Order: sequence, then structure tokens, then C-alpha cells
Amino acid sequence: MRGGPVKSRKRHKRSRVIVMSVVGATALAVGGGALLMTDNNASAAKETPAQQAAARAGMTVKCPDVATSLSSVPQQARPAVNDELAKMDSQVADAYQRLMAQGATADQEFVRTRVLDPLTSERRQTLDRIATEIEKVSARPSGLDSLASCTVKQDETAAAGAQAAAPDTPAAAGAAPAAGGQQQTGPQRADFVDIRKVKPNVKNPRVQAKGSKGTFSSRCGRNENKHFNSDNVIVAPGVSNGAHHMHDYVGNLKTDAFASNQVLESAGTTCTNGDRSTHYWPVLRLQDGTKEFDAGAPGGGTEGNVGRILRPTSVQLSFKGNPVSKVVEMPKFLRIITGDAKAFTNGTANANASWSCTGFENRQLKDKYPLCPKGSNVVRTFTFQSCWDGKNADSANHRTHVAFARADGSCQQGFKAIPQLVQRITYKLAPNARNFAVDSFPEQLHKPVTDHGDFINVMSSKLMKQAVTCINSGRKCG
Repeated sequence: MRGGPVKSRKRHKRSRVIVMSVVGATALAVGGGALLMTDNNASAAKETPAQQAAARAGMTVKCPDVATSLSSVPQQARPAVNDELAKMDSQVADAYQRLMAQGATADQEFVRTRVLDPLTSERRQTLDRIATEIEKVSARPSGLDSLASCTVKQDETAAAGAQAAAPDTPAAAGAAPAAGGQQQTGPQRADFVDIRKVKPNVKNPRVQAKGSKGTFSSRCGRNENKHFNSDNVIVAPGVSNGAHHMHDYVGNLKTDAFASNQVLESAGTTCTNGDRSTHYWPVLRLQDGTKEFDAGAPGGGTEGNVGRILRPTSVQLSFKGNPVSKVVEMPKFLRIITGDAKAFTNGTANANASWSCTGFENRQLKDKYPLCPKGSNVVRTFTFQSCWDGKNADSANHRTHVAFARADGSCQQGFKAIPQLVQRITYKLAPNARNFAVDSFPEQLHKPVTDHGDFINVMSSKLMKQAVTCINSGRKCG
């Protein structure tokens, strides 16, 4: 499913590789092979068959996220390292598919010998290749091998639902197959909450006298031209199906895994102001049994992303100011990811999903889908990092070159305030609809916390100057 050529890049001087520490969960891999323990470490020997089946409901594969642990990789090594990281995503997806295929009969021996041990072996070999690629231009990183072992994580909401639904009968792991034989792997009923029961929770810092109050907006449509693919040019450049889930695109017309900066700069755009920037996010699907165009394709139905792709009712792209200072221009080809596509297994440190309903947007949800009342639309909002290190358009883990502002709106030392991108997307669904889900990596089970947005700045220098002037002068433009 993964693979594809990675374009060569010019040599850069050597740089040091830092492997960030990874805190293990309660489920651990021990020694040369993986020891199966779920995060809640239930004792299977003391449970009835029905209880064991319920406990296996919603099981998924959990691995340390190597990509975010590599805070610095020499520029020359990045193409090869990115390719190896993409292979690791495929290895996890394949292991998860083996777990799902076995279903309720996946006992601990099967999980250990057929899922976790082979996966750990594959990851160890891949990590060794990553270290070798880095060693060609810098010091060999230490500690990568500690990231090889994986565990099985249980979706507690799925297990509770399975136990409640059939306490005395075996329950199948995961969700039932959707129409057309496609496997549906979530979400669960407990992943939804009535927005009217959520208390207002939005707090914005006060704009000070030296702050920048303006807003610059781009109108780029709602993906009427059906620009879809399951690539991710930021995280997995040069790799087909790098995301393992389908993306919606607006703005730049040439965005795919193989689009270089030069390709993006010369491409057409759906934005009415000529902005060639690219904006993308996972599609939202109505899980109604519809066989979409990607029903039998990687990134789509073969990886559990099923149902009809929903076109947004509206897409608003706006750049806002900083509460305590003026903003500076973004560098061309700046790349920013907000949120974490693997937040269900990684934890919520980088999660930044924001779900709500029109008329209730002072109530934002991070880890639940909203149940919206009649006349109200589902809203997804991605509020991007607004502080930049002043040097880099990207970083090895695609995060450390940008940062969120502090609670008062100020940037940390050494960082500069840039226009803050907000992507706001709405969808019209039936009142209190529960049959929708965001596309995700297979093992992430379509959890709302995994939602994320991506952006590459391809504004012309002239347009970027206009945007910054507008924002700093307190006007609303675009």
C-alpha cells in the first residue's frame, strides 16, 4: 500500500539527531518479543468467554510514534527517513488488519505470535535503517531501538458497549461490517455527546493596545472539483497513500505526495484572490453503506474508511492577529500541521481537534463528536499554531518550528507572532446524527480526537504583505 519514489535533495551540512524520550504506557513489550498486556490489563484467565469477547471489542495496535520522537534529522537524510517512517505506518496498519481479521477468536497467543512479535521485528529492522541513513551524514542516533515494541490498546467505550449489549453472548471485536462487505471500525455510540449538555468553555485572551485585531480571509471553495487523495505531502512526501485516509483539498490544485515547492508555486488555485496555498483535512463520511469511488482502494474502504464523502456546507479560511503584538510575514512554503492523526494511541499532547455545532460555538469538544439539534450544522474548527521560530519553514517532526501562543497570547522566547490560520468547516446532517465519522488511520478507530488540519503557505510575497498589513491595521479584508 505504501511506497513510491522519494525525490533526491541537495546536501546540507550535518546536524545532530535528537531522539525525544517516549513514556511507556502500562502495556509494555519485554525483551526480544512483545508481551501482550492491554492498557487496563484485565486478567483473561478469570473471565467468562462472553467477558473475554467483550474485552476484545475495539482492540487496536498501539506503537510509539517514531516520527514525533525525531526532533532533528539532517536535511540530506530526511527523504530516506520519511520513506522509512511511511513504511512503519503501513506495518502498523497491516498488523491491525491481522488483529481485526481474527476478530473475537484472537486469543493472547495469536496476538503475541501473529500480530505483535512480527510487528516488533519489522519495526526494529526499519529503525535500524533509519539510524543507518542518519549515520551517513551525522552521528548515529541512540535509543531508537526502544521504540520498536508495540502493544494492544483497548477502546474502553467499545468494550463497555459490547458488554452492555450482550453480557452473556460472545461479541465480535470492532464494529460490524458495513454494506458491501466493507469493514467499519468505529466510531462508537459513546463517542458522541449532545452539544446542549456541554458547558461553554471558550476563553479568548484580551487584545491589548499593541495587539493586532485584523482578519484576512481567503475564499477557496468547498472542494467542488473533488480534489481527493490519501497522500500527505508534509509528513510523507513522495509516498503514495501516506495518510491511509482520504483528504479534502482546497486552494492549490496540484497538491499530492509528489508536489514539490516548484510544482505548488506554478499550480492553479481554487482561491478567488489567487492564493496558491494548500489546505487539507480528513474527509467526513456518512456511514450509510454507500460505496464511494474509493470503496476498494487504499486510504478508503480497504482501510476501514467507508461511506459517502460529505461535501462541506461552508469552508472559511481566515488569518487572525495576535492579542499582544503585531504579526510578521510567514515564510513562503511554511508547513504547519495542527492536531494529531494518531492521538487515540499517542495521547492528546498534540491533539487539537475542535468539534461543535452552529449556534453553540462557545462550546468546543476535543474528543467527542457533537450531536447537533435541528437547524444546527456540525462544525470542525482547526486553530493553527501562531508562533514561528523565525528560521525554518519545516522541521523534522513537522512541529518544533512552530508553537502555540501562551495563555495571554504571547510567543515564547525566540519565536515571532505570525498570522493565525483558522480553518472552519461546516456540514449539514440530520438532527442528532450519529452515523458520521472522520477518516483516520485504520488503527485509530475514527476517533474524533484524531482530527487534524494541514497548511502549506504558497501566498505570493505581495499577497502576504497585504494580509499582514490588513491584520496589523485592525481591518477585515478578503
